[in-house]
Amino acid sequence: MLLLVVVLFSCVYLLQINRMTYALCIQKEIPEERHPKIFRTINVLITILLVSFYIEVSVAM
Repeated sequence: MLLLVVVLFSCVYLLQINRMTYALCIQKEIPEERHPKIFRTINVLITILLVSFYIEVSVAM
């Protein structure tokens, strides 16, 4: 049950982070060729954060 909640939360969170990243790229006029690298970096860092969150919560229970 915990895994399902964390996965759903993570999907929504990643979607929102990607929306904000896209808005940042457009606002700061970052060239299109740099967008994939920016998205990849941010998504990897957020994924690490979410996995750490899951491990911390599952150990606490």
